[in-house]
Amino acid sequence: MVKHNNVVPNGHFKKHWQNYVRTWFNQPARKTRRRTARQKKAVKIFPRPTSGPLRPVVQCQTLKYNMKPRAGRGFTLEELKAAGIPKKLAPTIGIAVDHRRKNRSLEGLQANVQRLKTYKAKLLVFPRRARKFKAKELATATQVKGDYMSIVREKPSVEMVKVTDEMKAFRAYGKLRVERMNAKQVGARMKKAAEAEKEEKK
Repeated sequence: MVKHNNVVPNGHFKKHWQNYVRTWFNQPARKTRRRTARQKKAVKIFPRPTSGPLRPVVQCQTLKYNMKPRAGRGFTLEELKAAGIPKKLAPTIGIAVDHRRKNRSLEGLQANVQRLKTYKAKLLVFPRRARKFKAKELATATQVKGDYMSIVREKPSVEMVKVTDEMKAFRAYGKLRVERMNAKQVGARMKKAAEAEKEEKK
């Protein structure tokens, strides 16, 4: 029952709704189109790897994910310098460069420098003119498909320990309470000790 002085409900909900529904029947065709595009690109960029330039190993952001390594945008200028690769040469030999990123830790810098050196050792650069290169090496060249030098997260090793009677007897909660109280009473105890020292001197 309608109450108070409001508009009388008069909804029109049959306004050719079929015209405003978006369908996704073209997904199988899109899948085929993407696949053929990938294949064409692989032929076009041969013999370069299909997955693009080499990326550095960086840590994810925020406290929740910062223990997980992932691929970054590009290597820093400091990393390239340490690996002995000129910054203008790097993009031409399949190395991504990011001039904005900064190295926050020595471990990260060393890991990426080692990554660059490994890549450099495996790298085979083709000259622009085929005459300068051996025909045999050109014929046997293969294209790397998929991930190369993929980033693998190290699994932490678990060490099994036998539980002793001493471990069983240890009261962790009580120990925490005592240490918390000790930390809380540091100032008061220092003050008390200083006053006692003054009294002794008198």
